[in-house]
Amino acid sequence: MGPGDPELVTVKGVNALRAADVVVVPVMAAPDGKDGGEPGRAEATVLHYVPGEKVVRVVFALNERTDRARREAAWDVAGERVAGLLRAHGRVAFATIGDPNVYSTFTYLAQTVAAAVPGTVVETVPGITAMQDLAARSGAVLTEGTEPLTLVPVTAGAAVLKDALNGPGTVVAYKFGRQAAEVAEALRESGRLADAVWGSALGLPEESIRAAAELTEGPLPYLSTLIAPARRGGGRGGKL
Repeated sequence: MGPGDPELVTVKGVNALRAADVVVVPVMAAPDGKDGGEPGRAEATVLHYVPGEKVVRVVFALNERTDRARREAAWDVAGERVAGLLRAHGRVAFATIGDPNVYSTFTYLAQTVAAAVPGTVVETVPGITAMQDLAARSGAVLTEGTEPLTLVPVTAGAAVLKDALNGPGTVVAYKFGRQAAEVAEALRESGRLADAVWGSALGLPEESIRAAAELTEGPLPYLSTLIAPARRGGGRGGKL
């Protein structure tokens, strides 16, 4: 579904939504394990293209990181719910923000459903990622010439980000909102604060795009994205 802006869903993505009998959207579980009630970004995007009666909300343990048994049990329930829809309808779409093969809930769901419903054909439609959207909106160039690009989920810990920042090329950090202060410190220590930019709610009314030097103690929105461009010199084409 892309990063949230309905205009950034591809034509192929829209066609897949409309061709499906049912469109499943993930919702975060409340403390009691039930539907938390708040529509997610994927659901809000889907509703621009298909009627609400075609959309089925399924609870996923999106925020469960400490209790593995609880997370696995929730995945089993969600997987069986989607497997049941697939048995009943034949063609089910699952909507995920960004790209389905980049830190996506879809990866685990596809494995579970394929095991539960033998013969299931799984197809993915690539989506525009938050780093692409932030680069376009901020003017930050992701890569030039032979530069590498490193994508780091800050949920893996600030040390992973620090290692990436001390290496070559551009570094993109996902899901860093709750660790904004640590991210700002890592940027300062690596000398990469001045050129870095962060953004959240891209393409939505509450969009925020700022220089990383304006990072506060936080917390920022969980789905915040950071781009720390490569150190560049040598003029135009210097990295070719």
